[in-house]
Amino acid sequence: MKYRNSEIAAGACFGRLLDCAASQASLPCSYYTETALVGSSVKLPKVRQFFARNGMLAQAHPNYEHRPGQLEMAEAVESALAERRHLIVEAGTGTGKTLAYLVPAILSGKRVVISTGTKNLQEQLFFKDIPFLQTLFEQPLAVCYMKGRANYLCRQKVYDAEREPILNGVDEVSEFRIVREWEQTTETGDRAELTDLPESSAVWSKLDARKDLCSGQMCKQFDRCFLTAMHRRAAQSDIIIVNHHLFFADLAVRDEAYGSGILPDYAAVLFDEAHEIEDVAGQYFGMSVSSLQFQELARDVAAIARRKQFATGDLDRALIYLGDRAEELFRLFPGEGRQGFRDHENFLERHGDSYRELLIAIDLVTTQLELAPRAIEETVPLLRRAKLLRQAIEFWMEAGDRTFVYWIERRGRGTYLQATPIDVSRALTERLIDKVDTVILTSATLTVGGDFHFTQSRLGLNDARTLSVESLFDYADQALLYVPQHLPEPRAGGFTALAAAEIEAILEASRGRAFVLFTSYSQMRQVYEQLADRLPFPALLQGTAPRSVILNRFRNTPNAVLFATSSFWQGVDVQGDRLSCVIIDRLPFAVPSDPVVAARVDAVRENGGNPFYEYQVPQAALTLKQGFGRLIRSQSDRGVLVLLDNRITKLRYGQVFFDSLPPYRFTTDIQDVKNFFDV
Repeated sequence: MKYRNSEIAAGACFGRLLDCAASQASLPCSYYTETALVGSSVKLPKVRQFFARNGMLAQAHPNYEHRPGQLEMAEAVESALAERRHLIVEAGTGTGKTLAYLVPAILSGKRVVISTGTKNLQEQLFFKDIPFLQTLFEQPLAVCYMKGRANYLCRQKVYDAEREPILNGVDEVSEFRIVREWEQTTETGDRAELTDLPESSAVWSKLDARKDLCSGQMCKQFDRCFLTAMHRRAAQSDIIIVNHHLFFADLAVRDEAYGSGILPDYAAVLFDEAHEIEDVAGQYFGMSVSSLQFQELARDVAAIARRKQFATGDLDRALIYLGDRAEELFRLFPGEGRQGFRDHENFLERHGDSYRELLIAIDLVTTQLELAPRAIEETVPLLRRAKLLRQAIEFWMEAGDRTFVYWIERRGRGTYLQATPIDVSRALTERLIDKVDTVILTSATLTVGGDFHFTQSRLGLNDARTLSVESLFDYADQALLYVPQHLPEPRAGGFTALAAAEIEAILEASRGRAFVLFTSYSQMRQVYEQLADRLPFPALLQGTAPRSVILNRFRNTPNAVLFATSSFWQGVDVQGDRLSCVIIDRLPFAVPSDPVVAARVDAVRENGGNPFYEYQVPQAALTLKQGFGRLIRSQSDRGVLVLLDNRITKLRYGQVFFDSLPPYRFTTDIQDVKNFFDV
């Protein structure tokens, strides 16, 4: 059987995306939707035939390098899918894990959802890896690429905007013309195609397909809707590529009274960058209600009532009452920033009337919407929002579920009432692990001290198979880990000034070419302000431009130094000598006063455990691995890793961090750093 041909064919979500994929792969494109590889009568090879030393991948790609670890991972994924088992794989950088899970997923004969940590990785899979793999098969691959609703255009909103006054100013009118012309030709409705539209466009937020104003099947454009087309393609696909936020949004809405699934049924899900799952799942299995949501509901109801001519005096009064009651209640919550809240009973004793009046206000608006004589398409999503807001505020205020931690955050103009599961493993088990045949997790950072126990216990996968695949990199030769011994503890008063001086000396040795990563914004700004004018290298600061712009500037600027925080600790790939040094200010322990961290620490303690060693240290060890993972991205990379926190060498728990990191060469002498860069 011949598995390779010169034609790319994919039953994927979008014809235009396929055209783009084909052009990036330098291959002609044919578009099939009826025939798929998976489920066909074609006899498929085993993964070993792809990954063997002289296998199909080696024959197809002139630069393919046989990696025993890649084959080992591919066979483990193949077995897990065939035997309906769960699997966790830590695959070091350079393993080639993407192909190691894509090939067995394609060959499995099952619908597999692949969830990535970022949209960038989604795009790599769809536009690069899938087109390459398609060249190995005569039958077309049925692959779908899905993003969240806000990435797609709503046709009905475009048509309404032509008739109704929603645009403000010359810029919005100009941007609307761009969108309107594009709407007539696009096959996908994906905002990524609109390269001429500013990233900060106010028009897009008025025209996108977010759920807040979506009337679903009642919409006149439902059959032509870009989301409808996306869902139809997904139903025809065997491999569905999403990101973690979309996946868990889908998993969460399946249990909502007014929710409907985004994804079709699937037999298996594979999480890449799986170390992010606990945090993302916590966001979607939790609950959030804010003062801004009430303001936005009142504003949207008023605007649509005027445009669709069902405004009445009673509705106007109900909306004013809703706005006043929401403002009154949210103003009663204390403090600034982010803090836990456990005083529900006393709060309701003092302010129960304000809470009950807000519920009455929501009910009044709901009643007025139900009585609207026309514009039923527009009132349905507004009614849904009002009822969900009522459910959310009741859940938070009455705090009946003690498996959640309740907290408040004031951010910008809004006050947010949040409830987060203390332990996401129960929800993951009930909603995913017990319902799906195969759940596979992979990342470069899943073990602590060489052990998977922390990841397994946090995510409810204690019975999963595990596999650790070593990286091909020679860390002892390629990387040097430097921990200066003369600095005080990070909590000491003089740490920042002394750390800045040490960073300056290190950057002089590395000739810039560095990420300087901090665990707090204030520390980042203080050190940047001390060093920016003294360094003979271009200094970039996170927050002065969008993340992607800052990263491109770093890649394109010789000897640049980037001062950054958590968003640059992971998901950033800079190969070559542009990045030759990564400096981290301190061991990245989570802030103990954070309400979610505090609640999880308390939960471990209440169960008889030691929260510091069972939760805080393992979590920090995984985060440190992510930060240091920015440096060595290929077999030709060389560089120095610096940790300015010498507690790793002086306190007993430091050994856990050393045991979790790759086998870097280690020094406490800055002269070794200088010698390393002089080679």
